[in-house]
Amino acid sequence: MKPSDIAALTAAGDPQLSPDGRHIAYVLSRVDHEANSYSSQIWIAATNGSTQPRPLTAGEHKDSQPRWSPDGTQLAFVSARKTDAKGKTRSTLHLLPFGVPGETVLLAEGDEAFEGPTFSPDASMLAVSQRVRSDHYEHDEVSRRPARKIESYFSKLNGQGFIFDRPKHVHVVAVDGSAPMRDITPGPWECSSPSWFDDGQRLAVEINRFPTNFSSDIGIVSLDRADPELLTDGTGMYGLPIVTPVGSVLVAGLDDSETVPQNEHLGVLTPGRVATPDWKSHSVDRTWRPVSAGSSPCFVSNDEVLAALEDRGDTHLYRLNIETGAAEPVIDGELSITGWSHGSIGNSEAIAYTATTATEPSELHLLIDGESRQLTNHSKSFVAKVALRQPEHFLAPSGDVEVDAWIVTPPNFDSAKKYPMLLNIHGGPFTQYGNFFFDEVQMQAEAGYVVVYSNPRGGSGRTNKWAHAILGPKHKVSGSGWGGLDYDDCMAVVDTALERYDFIDAGKLGVLGGSYGGYMTSWIVTHTDRFAAACSERAVNNLLSLEHSSDIAGFFHAEIGPKFVDDPDEYLRMSPITYVKELNTPLLILHSEDDLRCPQDQAWQLFNACKMLDKPDVEFWLFPDENHELSRAGSPAHRKQRAEIILDFFGRYLQAAS
Repeated sequence: MKPSDIAALTAAGDPQLSPDGRHIAYVLSRVDHEANSYSSQIWIAATNGSTQPRPLTAGEHKDSQPRWSPDGTQLAFVSARKTDAKGKTRSTLHLLPFGVPGETVLLAEGDEAFEGPTFSPDASMLAVSQRVRSDHYEHDEVSRRPARKIESYFSKLNGQGFIFDRPKHVHVVAVDGSAPMRDITPGPWECSSPSWFDDGQRLAVEINRFPTNFSSDIGIVSLDRADPELLTDGTGMYGLPIVTPVGSVLVAGLDDSETVPQNEHLGVLTPGRVATPDWKSHSVDRTWRPVSAGSSPCFVSNDEVLAALEDRGDTHLYRLNIETGAAEPVIDGELSITGWSHGSIGNSEAIAYTATTATEPSELHLLIDGESRQLTNHSKSFVAKVALRQPEHFLAPSGDVEVDAWIVTPPNFDSAKKYPMLLNIHGGPFTQYGNFFFDEVQMQAEAGYVVVYSNPRGGSGRTNKWAHAILGPKHKVSGSGWGGLDYDDCMAVVDTALERYDFIDAGKLGVLGGSYGGYMTSWIVTHTDRFAAACSERAVNNLLSLEHSSDIAGFFHAEIGPKFVDDPDEYLRMSPITYVKELNTPLLILHSEDDLRCPQDQAWQLFNACKMLDKPDVEFWLFPDENHELSRAGSPAHRKQRAEIILDFFGRYLQAAS
C-alpha cells in the first residue's frame, strides 16, 4: 500500500438488521478523492444472499445512521441535504420508505448534526440528539459575535470547537410531520444518547452538567419537559444508557472519575433512586466500552445483552447475563468488531455485524445458527491491488509481564537480508493495537520496512491492573507514571524483536507515534540514542502546559495524581521537554493547527527548544485546517501528504546508502 492508495479506502459499518430479519441496512464510507473529503452511503443487503448488496441512497450528502421503524416499513437516517440562502450546508433528518410506496421525507433540518435517531415504541416519534446554539452564534460574521464568558472545564472539544454555549439536547419529532421538532431537555446541561421506555413518554439519557471534573450522569427525561430525574450522583463517568425490557437502565462506565483510565463495565440503574450502578460484567476484567466498536449494547432477552469488549488486540462480541454476571464470547477470533445488531430470521437468532482484520477493512457479516458468513466485499479490488501483509504475533517479556506485539515484513521479503525497522506506538494511552486494518503499517511495510507495534502497559485490552500500571507514583492508585513501565515495555519489544528476527538491522531503527504515542516517541529520544530517526506527531511534550491548555484541561490529574497547581514539578518530571538537552536523534515533528487535544504549542515548544539548542536534523511540519484526527479523518490530500513526509524522512535516515 502506498500513500496514493488512501484514495481507494472503503469501510462498512453501523449494520442494522430489519425487524423481519430479511435485510440489513448499513453504511458504506468512502474516500472522495476529487472532493478531498469523505462520503457515506446507506446500503441494503439481503440476509439470504438472494440479491447483491445495493445502495439505498446516492451517497452525495454523507448519509448515515440508518434505523428501522418497528414495523420495518421505514428507515430513519441523517444526512446534509439542504443549504441555506448563503450556500452553507445544513444537517437533515429523513424517513425513507422501504418495501412500501412513498418518497424520502424531510423531518427536520438544522445548523448542527443530528445524532442517534431512535424510534419510540409506537413508532410515532423519533428522538435525536443535536447541539443547540446560544445567541452568540446569531451573527454569521464572527467579528460581530460577543465575547464568551467561560465558567467551566470542558468548554471546548477537539474537532467541535466551543461546546459549552452549544450543548447537545435531546429532541423529539413526529414521524408523520404533524408537529415540528421539539427540544425536551432545554437548559445548560448537555443531554444525549436517548433510549425510550416502553410507555413512550420517558427516555433515559446521558447528562453532562459541565462540572469542574469530567463526570457524566444518567437521567430520565419526559415529554412534558420536566427537569431530568438524575439516577447518579456526579462522581462517576457513565454513558450509553439502554432501557432494559423490564424498565431498568443498563449503562457503561466507571464509578471514579478521579482515576482514569479504568476498564469500563456494564451495570444497571433503577429509576426512582440515585445510586452507583449495580455492575454486572466484572466476571471479565476487560473494558466493555471499546472506542472502536461503533454500536451500543443491545438486549436479546430480558436478562441477556450483547456487548463488545477489547481483548489483547481483538474486539470481540460477548453475551452477558445481567442476572448472573455470566459472560461468554459470541464472535471471537483474530478480528475487531466495528458494529452489530441483533434480531431473528425465522426461528433462529441472528446477528448482523461488521468486522475488520489486519488484511481487510471493515465488511458486513451475518451470524445465524452459530455459522457466520460474509455478505459484502467492498474492498476486494483494493485488497487485491495493494497485497496487504499479514502480521505475525509475538510476546515480549518485560519484567514480570509479557507484552503483545506484532511484526510485519516487506513485500518480496528475504530472511537472509537485513531490513530497517519502524516501531509504532499507539495513542491513548488507553487504547490498543491489534487485529484490524491499519493503513500506516501497510504503507510502511510497502516502503521496505520491518514494522513492529505492540500494546505496552497503560493500554486497554488487558486487566485493570495493566491499565493502572502507569498512573502517577503520587496517584492514590500508584503506578510508575508515564515514561516508566510503558517505556520499559517498548524497549523490551525492540529487544525481543532483535533477538528473534535476525533480519532486522539493529543500526537502522526508527520509532514513531501520535498523541500519547508521540509523547512516548519524544520521551524515548530524550532518554536513549539507540534509534536512528524518530517521528513525534500531535504529541504531548509538556504535561504541565497541556494541563493548562488542552480541551480536556483538568483531566490529566486523574492519571498523574496531584493537580498541577499543587505539584507542577511532578508534571515536568514526566515531560519530554524537561530532557530535551539529551535529544540527539534526527526528529520529525508533525502537528495540526486546529488540534485542541494536544494544542500546537506542544509542537512549538519542542521545535523551538531544539532550535535554541542548535539541534541538527529536526524538521517541523504544521498542517492547516486539521485537528487531532489528521491521520484518521483529516482531508485525504493531507493524509497522503503526511504519509509521504513520514516515509521520505525515514527513507533519508534509515534507507539511504551508508
